[in-house]
Amino acid sequence: MTSLRVFDLAALDAGAGIADLRAVCSSIGFFYITNHGIDPDLIAAATREMKALFALPLQARMAICLANSTCHHGYEPMKAQTLEEGMPPDLKEGFYIGNEIAADHAYVKAGYFNMGPNQWPASLPNFRPVMLAYFAALEATAMRLMRAMALSLGLPRTHFDSFCHDPMAVLRLLHYPPQPANPQPGEKGCGAHSDWGCLTLLWQDEHGGLQAHSGGEWIDAPPIPGTFVINIGDMFARWTNDLYRSTLHRVINMSGHERYSMPFFFEGSPGHPVTALPGCVAEGEAALYVPTTVSDHLTEMYRRTFV
Repeated sequence: MTSLRVFDLAALDAGAGIADLRAVCSSIGFFYITNHGIDPDLIAAATREMKALFALPLQARMAICLANSTCHHGYEPMKAQTLEEGMPPDLKEGFYIGNEIAADHAYVKAGYFNMGPNQWPASLPNFRPVMLAYFAALEATAMRLMRAMALSLGLPRTHFDSFCHDPMAVLRLLHYPPQPANPQPGEKGCGAHSDWGCLTLLWQDEHGGLQAHSGGEWIDAPPIPGTFVINIGDMFARWTNDLYRSTLHRVINMSGHERYSMPFFFEGSPGHPVTALPGCVAEGEAALYVPTTVSDHLTEMYRRTFV
């Protein structure tokens, strides 16, 4: 069971439940969607390809490592990331897939954040077409969600359509081993953090471990068949002048099994301006943040975290 709200995306499309969506986004910023329209067979195929990738010999995975990429796409080794400052490295390995573009694409030439070619495992011929199909399905779902988000803010349904034009996004594949019987102090699968961007759409397997922080406590976000977990990112919170919440979350894999998940980070058109939205700043008050763009916001978040 979970205390997090489950929304029917088709109902949100029709304008139902919008007030409840606003209440959730302005409190915890985490919820589930069902009736999202993504083919279960496609999700199953993406899951099989993900597991096949992480089952490859380490040498094959390292051949497509992030270190070989100019845009942070490819394999991330176990314990390579520490999301929670002062804690041990995260007990997970990952793989980043971005927009499928060439090195001479306009976005790359413009220097937009982490834009460039993907790396693909040569020994898994189905991996690339399956992941690109899954990426496209998630992108379409995120665009539907953005129309519901517009309505929840009292804006026209199409307010974010230009933001959704030719958007940036990242699909991240994650593999968590079981939590050790005697972990280091503070060791966990994924340390407490907030996401940097707009919206995150998360598929998780049946083993659970995701938690969101709200009201001084950690709230479980267990797997619910047929759903995705959605959360607000820092950029969307900034856009709403912190009316909507970008919430800390973490993963502790206590299941005793291998855990897999696939978060999709929807960021929008890289040059799109991010300035306080209408209705999000009280009359007579100043916005909390200076205007920026999607790409500049993400670049700044990366600089704060890694430099």
